[in-house]
Amino acid sequence: MSQKTIKKGVILVSILLLPSLLYLLLYTGENNFKRPQFYGPKVVSELNNSDTIYHKIPDFKFVNQNGDTVTQDDYRGKIYVADFFFATCPTICPQMATHMLEVQKHFYDRKDFALLSHTVNPEHDTVAVLKAYSEKVHANDDIWSFVTGPKEELYDIAFKGYFVNALPDEIAPGGFLHSQFLILVDKKGHIRGYFDGTSTTEVNSLFDAIEILYKEEFAPLK
Repeated sequence: MSQKTIKKGVILVSILLLPSLLYLLLYTGENNFKRPQFYGPKVVSELNNSDTIYHKIPDFKFVNQNGDTVTQDDYRGKIYVADFFFATCPTICPQMATHMLEVQKHFYDRKDFALLSHTVNPEHDTVAVLKAYSEKVHANDDIWSFVTGPKEELYDIAFKGYFVNALPDEIAPGGFLHSQFLILVDKKGHIRGYFDGTSTTEVNSLFDAIEILYKEEFAPLK
């Protein structure tokens, strides 16, 4: 048997074994390979009692730093990380933006990956302000959108969509209270994790969780 034939055989076996190996990693590996759980309310399907319907991020329509309309359709079929911030935030936002930038650096070459930052101060954070802010934090416009819109809709999706805080607060630094979490959403719009955007350790765990979501394509849910 020629070396060329043996090489082809090895490659074929590797391709056939890859899904099984990934499945084993997801189900029997260490913590780094633990499948991220689903967050939010869930119900049993009326059509099939064995199927569970998980919470999804509801429909939305905002405007980003380039003046483009952004909707849930832009994120369908993508893994993305969402957060809430405001441009004049004097406390946690700069650190969160730094960690979001690290996420961007790790996954910028994935066509099915994105970042989504929602302002909690739309009266100040206009399209022009968001554009300046995105440039300040070195955001890649192809991956990372900073969005604004009606205050009620932004706060509504924070509370009912992502289950995090977003509201004016005279006592809070900068006048607004918002979550420090970076929220991981899978390709079907399900929330799959909350990671403290001010913690390097938590952000490293976010990197692992994102990689696991990509591996889920080879090991579908039962």
